[in-house]
Amino acid sequence: MKMVVAVIKPFKLDEVREALSAIGVQGLTVGEVRGFGRQKGHTELYRGAEYVIDFLPKVKVEVAVGDALLDRAIEAIETAARTGKIGDGKIFVYDLEQVVRIRTGETGDAAL
Repeated sequence: MKMVVAVIKPFKLDEVREALSAIGVQGLTVGEVRGFGRQKGHTELYRGAEYVIDFLPKVKVEVAVGDALLDRAIEAIETAARTGKIGDGKIFVYDLEQVVRIRTGETGDAAL
């Protein structure tokens, strides 16, 4: 089992959710985050004053998947989140030692 964490542009969230649902992913967790990568933020002009925006708004999507679904999940996120412009985001994959469904006590792949 793996935990797939993707940091993407906020307006791409619906496309990513739909792409994951289409391959059989049944649940995901989403959080609003702020950060920067190579672009190091940007400057904006507001009422004639220039402001430096160090941290850009992003969305963090977390999905627990079985090993058999991993490559398809990564491809689905990558395809749905890509705009071709700087700041599209990153995908991280972690090993997931154990999953427990609290309501039923199921563990492992059955809990996903």
